[in-house]
Amino acid sequence: MLSSFFSTTSVFFLAAALLSASVGAIPLPGTPEVAESNIETRTVNLLSAADISSLTSFTQFARAAYCQQSKVESWSCGEACDAISGFKPTLTGGDGARVPLFFVGYWPQRNSVIVSHQGTDPTQLLSILNDLEIDQVKLSSSLFPGVPGNVLVHNGFKDAHSATASAILTEVKNLIRTKGANSVVTVGHSLGGAIAELDTVYLRLNLPSSVTVNGVTYGTPRVGNPAWANWFDSKVNGSFKRINHHADPIPIMPGRGMGYRHVSGEIHIDGSDHWNSCSGNDSTERGCTIDEVANIILSDLLDHLGPYQDVFIGSLFCN
Repeated sequence: MLSSFFSTTSVFFLAAALLSASVGAIPLPGTPEVAESNIETRTVNLLSAADISSLTSFTQFARAAYCQQSKVESWSCGEACDAISGFKPTLTGGDGARVPLFFVGYWPQRNSVIVSHQGTDPTQLLSILNDLEIDQVKLSSSLFPGVPGNVLVHNGFKDAHSATASAILTEVKNLIRTKGANSVVTVGHSLGGAIAELDTVYLRLNLPSSVTVNGVTYGTPRVGNPAWANWFDSKVNGSFKRINHHADPIPIMPGRGMGYRHVSGEIHIDGSDHWNSCSGNDSTERGCTIDEVANIILSDLLDHLGPYQDVFIGSLFCN
């Protein structure tokens, strides 16, 4: 099944890769992101089985964002929905193309609001175009009050986020008021992870400080420049996790040579299935993404789908 999927969709991903590489967005063979001698050899922290298990529900929320909107609305999207009983979606949207699908809802088990975004659908050209708009632009100060002028982010990701931001904020505030929720968790995979990253700081800036805002993303590309990464880290303050699987190439795009930098919070699942907690933004420690996927030739696109603790993410895995 996976081979037939990639026979159709890998063309789109490879086209994106080649276009980005032509302007230096992706490290090419022989030009690693960090020289081997600069890879840190200190031991990373390993997540415990309990810590890994605590993330599984968020993996299922990310998976559900790819499913048919009608099935998400009734929370009948198969294994992903079955794995999280009691969750109540209250807002869905997007067109699955220029505006990725998303949903917002209340999770009584954790007294939390969940905001989940669909990732790139390789069968939709407009979805791919979101990823290819790699020029860096400023954020809107009306959406991100107090954002410094030197903070720049990926144009396509900014536009995809802006298209849903106000509606999502209104619904999140409504659920906090009516349900008494005391936390919000943003979730997403691939492009959806990039939007969720923007959502995390957006909601932190626009919600009361008494509400906890966390983020959990999977296979997320870089979203902005070093100033973005530093500003994000200062606002989110350790409440964000971005999980990468083995040789997934998407987290090394767009390249650092184009002035992009990841935010902190990386958890890298290495080839031995260890979940490594990596320090700082764009960690160069052994066992983290830059160490394992130094350039695109060392990557494996299948790893973009997972598994993340036995859970695969993508439209293939909705049932």
